Amino acid sequence: MAKIKFPVTPAVRLLKQHRVAFIPHLYSYQEKGGTAASARELGIDEHRVIKTLIMEDERRQPLIVLMHGDREVSTRQLARTIGCKSIQPCAPEVANRHSGYLVGGTSPFGTRKQMPVYMEESITDLETIYLNGGKRGFLVEIAATDVTRLLEPRPVRVAI
Repeated sequence: MAKIKFPVTPAVRLLKQHRVAFIPHLYSYQEKGGTAASARELGIDEHRVIKTLIMEDERRQPLIVLMHGDREVSTRQLARTIGCKSIQPCAPEVANRHSGYLVGGTSPFGTRKQMPVYMEESITDLETIYLNGGKRGFLVEIAATDVTRLLEPRPVRVAI
């Protein structure tokens, strides 16, 4: 079996540094295709593809939200849950600055800026999930327990 040549991103470096087992998956990136396109390309359930969303509170403090690909985030419920007045997605250029990744290739691992991480609690019900590996067209398959151990996210119920 041929070895897959995949990008070495800050996310990959962090996973290797912590000796986290992962399987790299490259696919043909589609602009604005989202998780539906990556799931279709890889032949997997979109529910297992986890979006990394960079959002900000009313004070413009950034945070990461991990959400199932086939669900959306109720920003109102998230704000209520974490005790903020409001939460909104960051503009793409702002998200890029906070994370160090381009939108569409944002990984929760190895971000430029330390940010609190919130994860839809039902993600932990899945054995393995697919997260962005830090580059457009590159997902890593990883155990949900490893994501929890490495990122120590706060579980939330904000899916709609």
